[in-house]
Amino acid sequence: MSKIVIVGAGFVGSTTAYACILGGTAQEIVLIDKIKLKARGEVMDLNHGASFVRPVHIYAGDYADCQGADIIVITAGIPQNPGQSRLDLVHTNTKIMEQIVDSIRPYNREGILLIVTNPVDIMAYVAWQSSGLPSARVIGSGTVLDTSRFRHLLSDRCNIDPRNVHAYVIGEHGDSEIPLWSKANIGGVPLDEFCGQCPNVCSRDNRKEITRMVRQAAYEIIDGKGATYFAIAVALRRIMESILRDEQSVLTVSTYIHDFYGMGNLYLSLPCVLGHEGVKKIIPFSLVEEEKEQFISSAEKIKSLIPTGTLI
Repeated sequence: MSKIVIVGAGFVGSTTAYACILGGTAQEIVLIDKIKLKARGEVMDLNHGASFVRPVHIYAGDYADCQGADIIVITAGIPQNPGQSRLDLVHTNTKIMEQIVDSIRPYNREGILLIVTNPVDIMAYVAWQSSGLPSARVIGSGTVLDTSRFRHLLSDRCNIDPRNVHAYVIGEHGDSEIPLWSKANIGGVPLDEFCGQCPNVCSRDNRKEITRMVRQAAYEIIDGKGATYFAIAVALRRIMESILRDEQSVLTVSTYIHDFYGMGNLYLSLPCVLGHEGVKKIIPFSLVEEEKEQFISSAEKIKSLIPTGTLI
């Protein structure tokens, strides 16, 4: 029996629960929210679809229900508003994250924390420091969604099924994230080689525009509908599936970095092998000079914003 707890029953939390029941991800799902009526309402709505999905026990609970959970997903926090960057949320959401982790700790020391609250790289670091858990078991959702956005845009440009587009976004989940053009390939064919056979050849300006679109996607969605939640919910389900099924899948989650191009003691996204114990390892790879400079800049930006009380 697999058990998931979702802390925060807002757009992202409730949609994640919905994605999980559609996918049959877990047999038990708990929603926790400080507004208990909100959690109960979401659970009631989800339970009314029980006859259309695989058997699942889903209910509204409190922190005591974290006991026995395989994964605890934390989505609670102040959301990003139009005109705000994710980094504008640091100080308020740090306090919220510390309170939530302190509330979880008495009931669960064995599960995995999956952090979604923005700015996710800093919040994952805060959760790791507050929890006392091994860094492998405190994971940020990172650039898993950004990677999917990148693949979608490439698939649209190249007219190829996105499942056959292999490309990653690393670094910050935010404005300084780095789409790895040097590592992108279509069905195993390096992108530069594939482009030589494609009528829609990507110029440097085309690539800059796609990079801009990946980085700005969340802002456009927030301007249009107020929040992003469908794609991140599916991304979170994919992360949880890899953990619960011990798949050893490679996903760009935000993880603790010891030393990558001289940067360490922070959380950022890199391609990681994910299984039952969390992050098993970071896939070793090299960057071209431009990507290296961008990664170092992204890392320095994030590190400068980690609240001083949590630095080790």
